[in-house]
Amino acid sequence: QLQLVESGGGLVQPGGSLRLSCTASGFTLDSYAIGWFRQAPGKEREGVSCFSDSDGSTHYADSVRGRFTVSKDSAKNTVYLQMNSLKPEDTAVYYCAAPRFISSRTTGQAVCENPAGMDYWGKGTLVTVSS
Repeated sequence: QLQLVESGGGLVQPGGSLRLSCTASGFTLDSYAIGWFRQAPGKEREGVSCFSDSDGSTHYADSVRGRFTVSKDSAKNTVYLQMNSLKPEDTAVYYCAAPRFISSRTTGQAVCENPAGMDYWGKGTLVTVSS
């Protein structure tokens, strides 16, 4: 019964920063992967930044690399997405997601590229970047 809850979204001006949080409960897998995805109006859901414990890799989409950073507080079972230098095109509903199982070969990139493989999704938090 893994549950994910996002928070931290809001309105921010271009160039500003936000930190999103994703807190998990019922997380029983020793090996895990967590992904941040976003969906803008009229667009497909896309992987933003995803981590796999199998190889310890964190993947960032080209559009956010260098601006977004993922971190984790294991004690709180919380994953953060630090978003800096925000652009209007970053406006979207942001979701965190996790699969029930991962293989020893699962990479962060694979997680981001296969949102259909995620079994648990948060409800999302809206990020609006506008002047």
